[in-house]
Amino acid sequence: MTNKIIRSICVFTKKPGPVTIKKLDSIKVALKNNGFQIQTVRFCTPSKKIFELDKEYGGVVDCIGVGKQSFASAEKLFNEFANSKSVHFNLDLSSDVPDESYVAFLKKIIKYCPQNTFNFAFTFNNVPSSPYFPSADYERDGFSVGLQPTDLSEKCLSLKQWFNEMEKVWNEIFELFSDDPDFIGIDSSIAPIFAGKGSLINFIKRLGYSFKQSTATDIYTQITHFIKTNNPKPAGLCGLMLPCLEDFELADEYSKGNFDIQTNLFLSLQCGLGIDTYPIGVDEKNQSIIDVMRLTQKLSQKYSKPLSIRFVSDGKARIGQKTNFNNQYLKDVIVRPLIDHS
Repeated sequence: MTNKIIRSICVFTKKPGPVTIKKLDSIKVALKNNGFQIQTVRFCTPSKKIFELDKEYGGVVDCIGVGKQSFASAEKLFNEFANSKSVHFNLDLSSDVPDESYVAFLKKIIKYCPQNTFNFAFTFNNVPSSPYFPSADYERDGFSVGLQPTDLSEKCLSLKQWFNEMEKVWNEIFELFSDDPDFIGIDSSIAPIFAGKGSLINFIKRLGYSFKQSTATDIYTQITHFIKTNNPKPAGLCGLMLPCLEDFELADEYSKGNFDIQTNLFLSLQCGLGIDTYPIGVDEKNQSIIDVMRLTQKLSQKYSKPLSIRFVSDGKARIGQKTNFNNQYLKDVIVRPLIDHS
């Protein structure tokens, strides 16, 4: 099995249709012919017919993104979103002050369609053309690709070796599509998943650090500097993802109390991308959610950087109870409070 893994191929288009599917197929074939394993194909569109498209193409593509929405448009989307499987979107919180209405919207998703908390995020100063969902946002027609670069670290004994492996793969993709006018670029974000070679925390441990020790080193700044400066054609976020429940070994750190919201946001300031697949109890205090939203917004504004919040819930687990997501991409944990008030 190759470690050259494409997490997402995403076509951005104003008018999705058979041509979109044909384009996705051609990109997929080109990458497969060059030894890449493809996980998902997706498209992102500003089309208002998003739910019609979901019914038509939901079984053909893995995810459909409608991109950035205002609070008013998100409210209009809700009923159909609640019954969709493939549709993803993000609610823009770059300037509006987070208040009870935003918490109420999140809790409505948790109550009526908790599985879709995985397909939704709040975003702050988001950037377009990322192939990663739900942050993907349309700016122009074209396509971008994102990898699962943690797997490339499998035989690496140092950051430098891993960087070399990533750069080789980026250059290979760039050469493959450099003559295609539709090629927007590569989102070089670090997108870990599962345990072992797919886990960023596993690699950190293989370098000789515990996760807690690593947070006081420059490891994460070294990683984010490299992925931002050595990518031959950057597109989208190009940052460090710390998906609490998708990186199963990070989920273990959460369970030990080593990955609280404060640690998450501290690492996000090192060119990370915010709070991702972070568990939330159905009984979480509204004020705690507002406090986290407002802090994330202020940090995003102060440092002029994209951040997001993707809380996930199974719709049942309260603080102190174990989740049951029934989702292969999320590790079940005992939910902790967002903020420790002790």
